[in-house]
Amino acid sequence: MFRVAPPLAALALAAGLISCSAPSEEKKAAAHVPVATDNPLLRRDGAFGQDWAMNKLWEDGKAEVAQYRAERVIYGQPRQFEYTLITVKEEFNQQFNVKTDDYQRQDLFPVMKVNQFCSIPTDTYPYHFLTSLFFRRDQPVQLHKLTSSSQEWCGNTFKAISNDDGLQYEQTYNSYWDGQGVGRRKLQLNALFEDALPYTLRALRFEQRPEFAARIYELQQTSRASAPKLYEAQIKVEDGLTTDTPEPAWRVRVVLTDQKTNTYWFAKTYPNTLLRQTTWDGRNLWLKQVRRYAYWPGAN
Repeated sequence: MFRVAPPLAALALAAGLISCSAPSEEKKAAAHVPVATDNPLLRRDGAFGQDWAMNKLWEDGKAEVAQYRAERVIYGQPRQFEYTLITVKEEFNQQFNVKTDDYQRQDLFPVMKVNQFCSIPTDTYPYHFLTSLFFRRDQPVQLHKLTSSSQEWCGNTFKAISNDDGLQYEQTYNSYWDGQGVGRRKLQLNALFEDALPYTLRALRFEQRPEFAARIYELQQTSRASAPKLYEAQIKVEDGLTTDTPEPAWRVRVVLTDQKTNTYWFAKTYPNTLLRQTTWDGRNLWLKQVRRYAYWPGAN
C-alpha cells in the first residue's frame, strides 16, 4: 500500500502549440493540450494506471452499455428507476471539441465518452438527467469536458465544464433557480469530480490497494447550479466481501467528510466494470447487465 500526498495548489503549464507545424506534424501538435504537471494523481507511478483506456478492447467500434437497478432520494423518498452508463471511444476534433464527422481532419484526438442517463418517476412528475463526461484516452483521471442537463416540470438546467487553457476549469451554467440563473465560474484543475468516479476509479492500480487523498467536486447531476463544494477526500481500495457482489470485486471507499462516504465495487477482471454503488445521499446502483454494441441509430 502507498499514500499519495494531497494535490498541490500551484500548476505548471506545459509547452505551447507550435504555430508553424509541417503538415505531417500538424495533427500531433493540434492534439496537444497542457496538463498540470504537479498533480500527484497524474503521476505514472501513482495510484492510477494512466494507460487504462489504451487497451485494444475499446477499438472495436462498440460501446460498453451497462444498465443498473437504481434508486435516488427525491422529495425525501427513495425512487426506483433504471440507470444507464455508456462508455465508448470517440474521435474529437480540436476546433469544436466534439465528436468529429470528418476523419481526415488534422486536429483529431481520441477520447473516452461516458454518458450517464436516467428518468426518475415521482408522485407528481418525472426527473430526467443526462451527464456526458469526456476524458482524453491516455488520461483517465484528468477530466477533459463535462456537460450535465436536467429536465422536469419546474424547468431545465444545463451545466458545462471545460479545460481550455490547461490552468483551470471553467464552468458555465443556465438554470431556472433564483440567485443562479446564467453565469460562469472558475474551478480548480487538480481535482476529481464525483460524477466521474464510476469511470475514473476503474483506472486504479487495485492490486496495490492504494490509499490516498484527493480533492473532489460534489455531484453535478442535479438541477441546481450553485458553486460546487470541493471536498478534501480520502480514497481507499480494499477487497470486496463475497456477499457484496455476484462476482469478485474491489471495494473503493471515498470518504468525502466524516458524515459523507461513497462506496464503489469494481469487477476484479478488466475492464473493471462498476458492479455496485452506494452513496451518502442515497444514489445506489446494482448492475443488471452489461454488453458491448453500437447503440446509435444506423450503426451496423
